[in-house]
Amino acid sequence: MPPNQAAKLYTPDLLSLATELAQYSLSGNWDLLTEVRSRTCGGMLRLGIDLDSGDAIGRLGLSVSACAVGQAAAAIFARSAAGLNLEAATVSLNAIERWLQEKADLPDWPAIQALSPAREHTGRHGAIVLPWKASIQALSKERDTR
Repeated sequence: MPPNQAAKLYTPDLLSLATELAQYSLSGNWDLLTEVRSRTCGGMLRLGIDLDSGDAIGRLGLSVSACAVGQAAAAIFARSAAGLNLEAATVSLNAIERWLQEKADLPDWPAIQALSPAREHTGRHGAIVLPWKASIQALSKERDTR
């Protein structure tokens, strides 16, 4: 990636989001634990979830091995994931994927606009959707165990 493209992609806002991940430690025991990997970039995300009384995300922890875009996406997800259930996670993932494919407007997820510079970089799309895919995978496991 040429330096000027990298500067447009790795904005100060995006880079500061990536540093927020320290607030979401994965240490300890979790009700649900899952790992997902992007086939396009190799980014990896581990997600631990403690469920609330409604089988939605009550608390979470993350371990992310991805580019700054993937890290920022994980932080954006973590900020607003409390209360997210399987259906809402699926709707959100679908909206984000449609937006990335330029088939829909900006999804209704707080701070998602910080990822707008990455929209034209299709190689980053896999990293962007990792946290939503992980939440769906984990919450699906919970549903399957009932």
